[in-house]
Amino acid sequence: MKAQVFHGPGQVSWDEVPDPGIKDAADAIVRVDAVTICGTDLHILKGDVPEVAPGTVLGHEAVGEIVEVGGDVRSVRPGDRVLVSCICACGRCRYCRESRYGQCLGGGGWVLGHLIDGTQADYVRVPFADLSVHPLPAALADEDAVLLADIFPTAYEVGVLNGRVRPGDTVVVVGAGPIGLAVIATAGLFGPGRIIAVDQDPSRLEAARGLGADAVVRASEDPARLVANLTEGHGADVAVEAVGVPETFELCTRVVRPGGHIANIGVHGKPALLHLEDLWIKDVTITTGLVDTVSTPMLLRMATADRLPTGPLVTHRFGLDRMAEAYGVFSGAADNGALKVVLERAIT
Repeated sequence: MKAQVFHGPGQVSWDEVPDPGIKDAADAIVRVDAVTICGTDLHILKGDVPEVAPGTVLGHEAVGEIVEVGGDVRSVRPGDRVLVSCICACGRCRYCRESRYGQCLGGGGWVLGHLIDGTQADYVRVPFADLSVHPLPAALADEDAVLLADIFPTAYEVGVLNGRVRPGDTVVVVGAGPIGLAVIATAGLFGPGRIIAVDQDPSRLEAARGLGADAVVRASEDPARLVANLTEGHGADVAVEAVGVPETFELCTRVVRPGGHIANIGVHGKPALLHLEDLWIKDVTITTGLVDTVSTPMLLRMATADRLPTGPLVTHRFGLDRMAEAYGVFSGAADNGALKVVLERAIT
């Protein structure tokens, strides 16, 4: 089969590799029909995730069809159309029993495209299939469903829930890329009083408005002042960091009010200063997190009922064999306005 193989920082290629096979009785083999590229994949290419070994197939999000299952799999069978979650869960360890699947100690967590071969391929082996794939209704299109593998549960769990967004809150989302936009969309479910989006890209700020942001500001235009002006000097109730660079995290610490919450989603490859000399007295709560995907079934129901705005996030579509071109477009988002790119088997 063909797959997107990581060969070291800055090196990736669409290679011929062996087909995956069942290794454990809890495994499923999925024929990949749709995938997307995540900002985390770009972090891997930059060398920010050193655990990824050369030779690993990238990708942790997919929609496809079950072609084979191990003897212990009960929830799906060959022929089923499924969503492949970005998180796998053994279901037995301490953290899985606490629904913290992202911290699984039994061989799960974020393993696809990280510690084992991932989804950017013709076929993928998914461990612990009963908890790691989700049957899909026919009404939900592949390109909508694949966004529920990672960005929507990540935005909802690590951003909105960790940030404890409540009705009437002022929510500042720093970074209007795909994750930040999904935060804006899902924060709106809780009736915040105001959502402010911060980014440097005017097209992303326009997308933020379309998904529910009440105010937008470019990062170079003193967003802290705007937040202060809109909150009578108090600051944001919730600040969500959705980029993963020191400057954006530090901006969140400046705009949050005393007693507020900072929810960090971004994947950081460099240290960020934590100004405790300013924060110690402010009663600020800072959360970090890897998504657990416990919200995926609920989000799937909402998307199927057309209650989740997935469509506006997909800006570019490719055939699966155009992986190199798709990576080029996604990594050049500042120049071409790309948000999410979707690659489908059916497109030629």
